[in-house]
Amino acid sequence: MVNVESNTERCTTTITNTISEDSPWYSQFRNASNPWMARYVYGLIFLVANLLAWASRDELSSLSALLEMKGFRGCKVGKDCLGTEGVLRVSMGCFMFYMIMFWSTVGTSKLNDIRDKWHSGWWLIKIVLWLATTIFPLLLPSEFIQFYGQVSHFGAGVFLLIQLISIISFITWLNDRWVSEKYAERCQIHVVIFATIAYCVCLTGIILMYFWYAPQPTCLLNLFFITWTLLLLQIITSVSLHSKVNAGILSPGLMGLYVVYLCWSAMRSEPAGARCIVKSDSATTTDWQSIISFVVAILAIVIATFSTGIDSKCFQFRKDDTPAEDDVPYGYGFFHLVFATGAMYFAMILIGWNSHHSMRKWTIDVGWTSTWVRVINEWLAVLVYLWMLLAPIIWKTGYAGSS
Repeated sequence: MVNVESNTERCTTTITNTISEDSPWYSQFRNASNPWMARYVYGLIFLVANLLAWASRDELSSLSALLEMKGFRGCKVGKDCLGTEGVLRVSMGCFMFYMIMFWSTVGTSKLNDIRDKWHSGWWLIKIVLWLATTIFPLLLPSEFIQFYGQVSHFGAGVFLLIQLISIISFITWLNDRWVSEKYAERCQIHVVIFATIAYCVCLTGIILMYFWYAPQPTCLLNLFFITWTLLLLQIITSVSLHSKVNAGILSPGLMGLYVVYLCWSAMRSEPAGARCIVKSDSATTTDWQSIISFVVAILAIVIATFSTGIDSKCFQFRKDDTPAEDDVPYGYGFFHLVFATGAMYFAMILIGWNSHHSMRKWTIDVGWTSTWVRVINEWLAVLVYLWMLLAPIIWKTGYAGSS
């Protein structure tokens, strides 16, 4: 079982020691002495890659003029460097950059190691490396890009799984901390209030989804999605409150919020014009709400990748000793691996998980494939959460039986 509380406290202590240098932050960045500052640069590079992929998909005129250069033979004079293939090419370049960083930093454990300096500094060389990896896929034939698109389905799934485990680990850690003996008496009222709010939001969300996405009795698929989500909410609550589990009321409430969100995002990904979506006829036009939603979605991808990348402590399955002062604040290899799989993920949601699917401007993660990916992610989240609750009991029962 993951020792989330211990790992989180250890990570927080190390981070505090790292960022409490006397020198100003820009001096630390310039001298490559703070890996905690370096993560923002990698996040910025990832954001720029997302924007380049979006620009390529929506065929901006400036990008089109750039790709008319005769040197890009793999693009057939720009033809295959826009639209879906353009997204995949940008994604492949981003993936290559972070995989190079992964292989060159994995296993780094101490500050001031040569690999630590490479991770935290040498920015001019890394910018050149990123530009080279971004341009290289433009030279490749279409067959290589289509193969990368197929592989990206698996890589994006890995990213969703890592993100799912990270979120559930945080929910479990937060619940364990608030109901622990140290904080139980002081936080009892807060737990009840937050749990009540969480369940109220869940029920409100389910009612609104019935109104927005299942306005007619013939909307059987959406009715199934929503009703099954309500049933899953009841299941995780019942298991959490079982006397042998005794996980409290806060944890299933927070998990319910996540499950309801996944159900909502799944039906929101259904193609425009579907008869079971209220106001779907107006979804074919682009307005300021569509633009804002798109920008928020792009930022959400970057933030999710950024936060998951520094959460390597949640994936340690054994308790380590107290870290030394010269230990790295987070796993560099894991950090870059998350960004590499995140590059595949943003490609998939920009093309609707289908390399032959054309996306309308200012839309993201739309299509029936996207819908089913979200639904399966919701079901998998519930299974992982239930396993984290029941695994200690199963192991304990099995051990007692064998002895």
